[in-house]
Amino acid sequence: MLGGGIVSTVTFLGSQGKGLLAAFVATFPTMTVLTFALIHGKAGQSATLDYAKGLLFMTPPWIFYVICLILLLPRWGFLKSLIVGVLTYMILAGLVSVVIRHLK
Repeated sequence: MLGGGIVSTVTFLGSQGKGLLAAFVATFPTMTVLTFALIHGKAGQSATLDYAKGLLFMTPPWIFYVICLILLLPRWGFLKSLIVGVLTYMILAGLVSVVIRHLK
């Protein structure tokens, strides 16, 4: 329900031309706070730290996903730019995962 409420609010704000406010609501750490608390309560500090590190490692692929949308949306339209952005995220996230496993 929390996720649906956030998506609805972000969609409403974005459709009203309030992109910065919509982005603020979308990136506000409500879900991560809840997830941190649940992981910590269920598995403790070590698991919570692993999750936090994972979030940081997956941030660069997410940034490239958003950059793809910004650069490609005006040229290719919504669906094509979204597909390229998601594929870019998946490829980069896969590479990050391989590198992290190799470094351990």
